[in-house]
Amino acid sequence: MLIPVVLAAALMNAAMVAASAVSTILIADRLAPALAGLPNTAGVLGTAAGAVVVGRWSARLGRAQALRTGYGIAVAGGALTVLAAVGAPVVLLFVGMFLLGTGNAASLLSRYAAADAVSPARRAAAMSTVVWAGTAGAAGGPFLLAPAQSLAESAGLPPLCGPFLLAVAAAFAALLAATKIRPATETDAAPRSTGADHAFRNTGAAASRSTAWVAAGVMLVGQLVMVGLMTSVPVHAQHHGQGLGVLGLMLSAHTLGMFALAPLTGWWIDRAGPRPAMLAGLATVTMSAVVIAGPAGMAFTPGLFLLGYGWNLCYLGGSALLSSAGADSPAARAKLESKAEAWVWAVSALATAASTLLFAAGGFMLLSGVSIALAVPTLVAVVAYRSSSAARTPTTRRKPENGPAEPQQACG
Repeated sequence: MLIPVVLAAALMNAAMVAASAVSTILIADRLAPALAGLPNTAGVLGTAAGAVVVGRWSARLGRAQALRTGYGIAVAGGALTVLAAVGAPVVLLFVGMFLLGTGNAASLLSRYAAADAVSPARRAAAMSTVVWAGTAGAAGGPFLLAPAQSLAESAGLPPLCGPFLLAVAAAFAALLAATKIRPATETDAAPRSTGADHAFRNTGAAASRSTAWVAAGVMLVGQLVMVGLMTSVPVHAQHHGQGLGVLGLMLSAHTLGMFALAPLTGWWIDRAGPRPAMLAGLATVTMSAVVIAGPAGMAFTPGLFLLGYGWNLCYLGGSALLSSAGADSPAARAKLESKAEAWVWAVSALATAASTLLFAAGGFMLLSGVSIALAVPTLVAVVAYRSSSAARTPTTRRKPENGPAEPQQACG
């Protein structure tokens, strides 16, 4: 059943946004404004580390149990942030945000559980639904911050305690929703190899690694370009004397591109395969980098929309290709998926740090040049991938001694 997976992802995103929004305020008040970004950094690092851990749990325990464990850890992390808000040592806030990041990793990886819950012809659509629903949770969470703050004040608690309590409640609700995920979404144990298909498995393992590299590379480049360019947008807006209203319009256009068309992307991937979406995504982020580097004007905001949708195509296209990598077992595929997710979030931290440095050195012209230098070679690699993988990946399994040949799953 897809509904519990989608609901849990939306709730966990709401929890993460609620905690992230007020953690910066708490640190600014308790320590210094210059350190206000550290809790969110802890959350990003927790997401990167959590992706690896949740992937290993998926391989050992099954996807459903791994998701439940990740959400349970998020509940504990949220509880630590509440303690920090009521006066406990502030270090608990950093630990709590790191643990909430583990729940966030579970939410992100749940798109693969959604893919397992439906027929192969609908996998990309299922993943895109989780991505879209997660965004709905992230967008809806902030509207509950003020009521949560008022509720905390009426209970005699510090005002900032309310949003952290909201994060705990949302993470716990995500855990409850995850208990309803059917066993069909769980990762099965790895099948035993036999002498009859040993040669096929060796060839299939090589093809799987090639597929994983291509899929992860597209996701990584899409993330690097998107985060690298978007981090400097507020600085650009300030330099041009644009107010928060204009900046809000820019960010809204970008967010719309990232998530609003996700169901359309999933529908297209299910019909055309991941490769066209990845090629379109890389071409779109390249085009957006060119537009953004041009003269500031009416084309800047549409360029941000293109950047968001290019990321969407890269992220969902790469995810779909990775989910069909044809690894030796579902457990091995789960490890590939989690490693790719960990790298995506690790490079997010790197891109965030490098963005403003590059912008200060050469503006969007330099940032866009670096982005194009990353995207174009990756696009060429995806173009070359189909012919090289087709040349070495068999279309059918070797025929067992007493059975018919089994079709090889397409890699995209």
